Amino acid sequence: MASLSFIVGLIGNIISILVFASPIATFKRVVKKKSIENYKGLPYVCTLLSTSMWSFYGLVKPGGLLIVTVNGAGTVLEAIYVTLYIIFAPKDTRVKMIKLVALLNIGSLGVVIAVTLLAIHGSLRLLVLGFMCAGLTLGMYASPLGAMRTVIVTKSVEYMPFSLSFFLFLNGGVWSLYAALVKDYFVGVPNAIGFFLGSAQLVLYAVYRRKKPTPKKTAEKDEEEQGSAHLVRDIEMKQREENGEETGKNRALHKERSLPKQGPARLHSLKKIVKANTLNPYELQALRVDVENGPGP
Repeated sequence: MASLSFIVGLIGNIISILVFASPIATFKRVVKKKSIENYKGLPYVCTLLSTSMWSFYGLVKPGGLLIVTVNGAGTVLEAIYVTLYIIFAPKDTRVKMIKLVALLNIGSLGVVIAVTLLAIHGSLRLLVLGFMCAGLTLGMYASPLGAMRTVIVTKSVEYMPFSLSFFLFLNGGVWSLYAALVKDYFVGVPNAIGFFLGSAQLVLYAVYRRKKPTPKKTAEKDEEEQGSAHLVRDIEMKQREENGEETGKNRALHKERSLPKQGPARLHSLKKIVKANTLNPYELQALRVDVENGPGP
């Protein structure tokens, strides 16, 4: 059983390193374009904190060599990703990311290490660290939920890399098996949940990978057409009010058996109404002012 758990753990190490290495293509694109585009930085910050904590857990736990090696490599890679994200992020995002890294990856990690080494002893230390690491692993697996929401809204998988989702799925499954063999529930529970979330990401990828996002220009055109329709209704109501006033005048003039005639300005305004849907926003605004002011003298 010990040899089987070692083999499974070794496979888990290989897959975990592939998980940590999977964003390399993403950050090649970031460096090439000198922009983070719509990529989210939170998953990398959470993963950096998680790998750092698991490295410390592996050092404290007897026989935790496999945990230390894989998470040590992950810590180095995630630190590089976070640094690149901060370098190429817009100024406001960069400031937020620096504050987040300082709070979580430096402040919180330092406090945890200091407290567990100085104030907690024996088996209780491992228990506390186990709960913390399990919670962080859940955060690591849950952090791509923002990317999943983006996929659903945009109907595009452009910003949810397939390789990361696939290796998260494999990683959760293998480490769940390893945890069952060595009876380490701190490793097993979060990775089982990660296996489920990785499966959900693969399902989303299968659903939206062939779909194209709705073009932005189409949405803007729809808004312009809706605005034109509202403007036409406003103009028609204005015309009806004016026609109502003229009806009253017609009745007064009917006593003298005289009927008013519509002038060329009124006919010109009606022609503008018919053409309203074909006008650009500036022409539509000019038309609104023209109608509200009425025909010239």
